[in-house]
Amino acid sequence: MNALSAPATLDHAGIAARIPHGGRMCLLDALLSWSAEGILCSAASHRDPDHPLRHGGALPAPAAIEYAAQAMALHGTLCAAPGVAPRPGFLAAVRGVRLRVPRLDTIEGALIVSAQRVAGDSGQALYTFALHDERGTLLVEGRATVILNAMP
Repeated sequence: MNALSAPATLDHAGIAARIPHGGRMCLLDALLSWSAEGILCSAASHRDPDHPLRHGGALPAPAAIEYAAQAMALHGTLCAAPGVAPRPGFLAAVRGVRLRVPRLDTIEGALIVSAQRVAGDSGQALYTFALHDERGTLLVEGRATVILNAMP
């Protein structure tokens, strides 16, 4: 874990500087906490009428997977060893996704995005993820496999 150089919390600009999702595609607003095992972030972008993932004026609940993927990417950068660049990765699979709401843009307040790394090695990681509203109501949950690029 990169505890000596990684911050305990970050704002939107700090997150955008660490993940490959730039501009409006950086959906997370704040890093709330993290450890070697997981990460907790918040986002309010789901209410933005110009959200890049809106379709037909709505933000469908499957967009939660992108919020979770960005939290996982941020987690990877925070866990990189000091002086070692984080390894880029790509979302290879999602499974067991349960959508408990049809859309995200109707959710009041911030989204709380969590991801827990449950297994992995230098080439891949398995995460569970969940999105809740500010009251703690579960909105979306699932599992994701991330393949880490072996290229330097």
